Amino acid sequence: MVDTQERFTLSYLLKYLFTLLGLLLFLLDIALDIWTVVSFYQDGAYVYMAVMIFLLLGSSVLLQVFSWLWYSDSLDKIKTKVEKFANQHLLINPLHFLQLGVYLRYAGVIETSTRDFCHRTNSFREDMYLYQDLQMLCLFETFFESAPQLVLMTSIILQRGELELITGFKILTSAAAIAKSVAMYHRCMRVYLPEKCKMSWISTAVYFLWNLLVIIPRVSALALFCSVLPCYITAHFLSWWMLLVLAAWSQKTNYMKSPGWEWLFRAAVGLIWYFCWFNVSKKSIKVKMAVYYSLMALDTVMLLGFWCWKVFEYAGCSLNPYVVIPTLLGLYVSGILVKIIYYKWFHPNGNEKKITEPTEEENLRRAKTYEMDSDCTPEDIDISEQPFTGVHQRSRTMAANFYF
Repeated sequence: MVDTQERFTLSYLLKYLFTLLGLLLFLLDIALDIWTVVSFYQDGAYVYMAVMIFLLLGSSVLLQVFSWLWYSDSLDKIKTKVEKFANQHLLINPLHFLQLGVYLRYAGVIETSTRDFCHRTNSFREDMYLYQDLQMLCLFETFFESAPQLVLMTSIILQRGELELITGFKILTSAAAIAKSVAMYHRCMRVYLPEKCKMSWISTAVYFLWNLLVIIPRVSALALFCSVLPCYITAHFLSWWMLLVLAAWSQKTNYMKSPGWEWLFRAAVGLIWYFCWFNVSKKSIKVKMAVYYSLMALDTVMLLGFWCWKVFEYAGCSLNPYVVIPTLLGLYVSGILVKIIYYKWFHPNGNEKKITEPTEEENLRRAKTYEMDSDCTPEDIDISEQPFTGVHQRSRTMAANFYF
């Protein structure tokens, strides 16, 4: 029993520290973005500065819109003191207008995490949905802002011929941060799985590695193409993005409360798909992934082909196409192989009914599992049975898609 209590304490300590670290990294990212904009201004690179500002403002506005819509769906289910205070004093709308809505969500998660850590309580049923919505917003921020920024900054480095070991390491770190965001969302969805006690961090590590190996070639190909044909990258993005939005529409997604706002979600999915796979439906998953990765592979080859064609006109280019192209394609193929390994041995396929309709008997079974298996923690068990509306419907729908 002592060992179980220690596991419980360690679990909430890690959860508390990760929450604080997430907020600090979010603030640090904003500070670095401002420093980058100022650097562009000082260097006279006004076009790059304008693109950077567009990415920052566009990402922030979209995040606030999603956050505001999700709050509007579940104002009657707000339980944290800070969010109740904001709701009672009619501050939720002004905070989102001032681009501070995400910080309100961080404050709610930190409040529950602090209470759990200080009083050794378990309010997982209370903050589970808060944390999942926050992770979803972080995922959106990654592909609305971080991934396009990485393409922009890498293309600038290539154009200026400043690619060195340290800059290459920075690019790799940024790509790892993108893959980490996808993997952490994968991790937070595990709460809905009946067999989630069998999951380990090895599963998450393999999931992270698969995404990293696929994201690096994709981002690199886009950056290389942009470095030699910068005027065409916008046309490339818009062409693919519109097709991907239509593909998301064909999946008949049902994530948002309003059919009108569902198109905003589909637009967000299209942007994520431009860089990385994200499952939004439960039908013919293998076929869809095969088609998606085949098309992305062809597009990556095309981008690298255009870069190879143009790069020979630049005598000062330090990159050898005969080394770069096979390396990137090799990483892409390796990522697909790791993905196959993940789905064969590590993916915890969920039962849709148990994911979307948890019963009291299932919760009791999980409690017994916890008593018999010390590898499970209290946070691995509690799922309250609530009406499938608002945040609850969103979370269960995404979990059913994610682990199907």
